[in-house]
Amino acid sequence: MAHSPMEPAGTPDDGERLRRVADRPSRLDAQALEALAAELAAHRRLEDAIGSAVLLAPVTARLGVIMSILRDASGPLRDRLGRIAAEWTVYAGWLHAAGRRDAEALDLFGRGGALAAEFQDGTVAAIATSFRGYVARQQGRPRAVVHASTAALATPGGHPVQRTFDMMQAAQGYAALGQVNAARRLLDSAAERAADNIEPPPPVYWYSEPFFQLNLGMVHCGIGEYGDAAALLDAGLCGIPAEQAAAEWLGEYETALVQARARA
Repeated sequence: MAHSPMEPAGTPDDGERLRRVADRPSRLDAQALEALAAELAAHRRLEDAIGSAVLLAPVTARLGVIMSILRDASGPLRDRLGRIAAEWTVYAGWLHAAGRRDAEALDLFGRGGALAAEFQDGTVAAIATSFRGYVARQQGRPRAVVHASTAALATPGGHPVQRTFDMMQAAQGYAALGQVNAARRLLDSAAERAADNIEPPPPVYWYSEPFFQLNLGMVHCGIGEYGDAAALLDAGLCGIPAEQAAAEWLGEYETALVQARARA
């Protein structure tokens, strides 16, 4: 069933199926898990079009249902449900972070990371840790940015594209600390990896070459190379897919481009 661009994702049938499973977790089946994964993917795409605020309530409500099912679930599908719960938890944290509800975001990233570790999802565990670095960056705490990014890089099972991003995020932290040599070492390594064109996993589907160009541009801004920064930021913004062009998170890169052009 298609949804209006102004309505949260999910269908009445999915909701009823999950209510039945919540009432009796023994009814958990692959179809219910597939519906949850599809709903989360739809929420992410919808957020790119309409922003994070409208999704916070439905995502939080659905997460409550998922956690209720997980508490009482057993059998061979429970591990898969646990990984889905971890991913939903981290996404709920992201929605809070996008609205600058930092304490709630960090709490959810911690809970999501713990679930990911419990159910052996290294990709989501690394994302949860990396997103703590995003919050620290918004707060202007570069040491915490470096700490979170380095921890994400060290997370077992992290995806290669996540490692590429966390090199860039750590480089931004070092640049903000004035540690230009450390920032440049990471920048050079990340720039080589950014062109690898590796398919990102669903939780970070936007980790593409244009997105990496944006973050390379941010590092160049941080070390005062404004001409290179402007070129990379412009290329990245031009390369972002049309369906992501209205995403809230692009705002900081658009602002950085204006500043880089003014200083170049």
